[in-house]
Amino acid sequence: MRRRSLIAVAAGLAVAILLPALPASGAPGPADAPEYWFDTWHVGQLWNQGARGQGIVIAEIDTGVNANLAGLQGRILPGKDFGPEGGDGRVDREIKQFGHGTAMASLMVSRPSTLGITGLAPGAQVLPIAVPLSGTTDAGADDHLAAAITWAADHGAKVISMSLGGTRTASTDSTSCPSDEQAAIFHAMSKGAILLASGGNRGYSDNAVEEPAVCLGVVAVGAVDQSGVVAGFSSRHPYLTLDAPGVNIASLSRIPGEAYSGDGTSQATAIASAVMALVWSKYPNLTGSQVVARVLATLANRTAKATPAYGYGTLDAYTAVTAGVPADAANPIAAAAAPFAARTRVFADAPTPTAPPPAASSVKATGSFGIDGVPRLLGPSVVAGIGVAILGLLALLTLIVTGQVRRRRWRAPAPVRAAAGSLAVHVDVNGMLWHDIQSPTAPE
Repeated sequence: MRRRSLIAVAAGLAVAILLPALPASGAPGPADAPEYWFDTWHVGQLWNQGARGQGIVIAEIDTGVNANLAGLQGRILPGKDFGPEGGDGRVDREIKQFGHGTAMASLMVSRPSTLGITGLAPGAQVLPIAVPLSGTTDAGADDHLAAAITWAADHGAKVISMSLGGTRTASTDSTSCPSDEQAAIFHAMSKGAILLASGGNRGYSDNAVEEPAVCLGVVAVGAVDQSGVVAGFSSRHPYLTLDAPGVNIASLSRIPGEAYSGDGTSQATAIASAVMALVWSKYPNLTGSQVVARVLATLANRTAKATPAYGYGTLDAYTAVTAGVPADAANPIAAAAAPFAARTRVFADAPTPTAPPPAASSVKATGSFGIDGVPRLLGPSVVAGIGVAILGLLALLTLIVTGQVRRRRWRAPAPVRAAAGSLAVHVDVNGMLWHDIQSPTAPE
């Protein structure tokens, strides 16, 4: 995600010239798990109209990415590994050979490779940020998510994609979003970045609140199938923003020549992040908030009020790129976060009160004095900030639960049907299934 400006733009333009066109008919990908959203959204037409993601850096906070795969070479920038071994994020740290971070990157930027799997925004570049998640070789109690978000924002990421989450419970947590994560998110928003996170795969169980999706300012993504029906596993929450394809999704493995199909809001989040890149590459003069507003204004089956299953509606990349949308279109995600972000800024900018001089009993006052010269914590700007923050209190109350769970897991898929000709089934740390759809004649 990092490497902004010149590097990202130049690379994006090169991709726009060199990438092969999509097949004349039919979506790319394996026959039993085609990338159906390519057909639904007329992706070939979008690419021809100049929306390939060029110039956009997507920070992917995950398990790291195997940047040596043929389909990903040249698409993955040097990033950062927050694990004890360090590094630049271009090694996938997942223990299983599936490779969650690599899979998500392939959905966003891969050139046609194993089984024809192709990324939705091949002109974009991924800035990989590896964090110690459950199921990785460096898993730990602190996954450094807040630091990763801050690092992404400070290194030029325009889109920050987080296919991960940690549950929040009333018995252990005092707020829905950890304070350090919320502060990092506000910081990234102030830098103009768009943040997306998995809504969760707990629809069949407890629908637990999950962060960072619940945090203010984050686009929370749920999953729908090819028909646009919300997936049973997709968590239902009042803070859900939108749904994207997340059923029977093929992606590359971290192992060359292997691929998997599966379901999950992880995949939906990666696809939604790629759509943000497509839109932004078509309208490079928009701000991040305006890009989100355009996407929200063009959702399929859009509703004025978000619903727990669909959010404001289902992603429609074609309409998001091609429709006429007013420059002042509403962005309820940014609007809900703004009062609290403003309060955070006001308190951060408030002057520190000056300590009074030591008392001197032998010195008597010889005149009058006032307090106007003493810095006041509750000055006009602070009071104004508090007033603005109070306006958003109701939005915050809907998110309050309790807790400080520090370890999170990347969003694993819900159980899926066996793909035709599948070679193996892999069970991840959440007990979910990924079906190997490796091809003996794969080009990698």
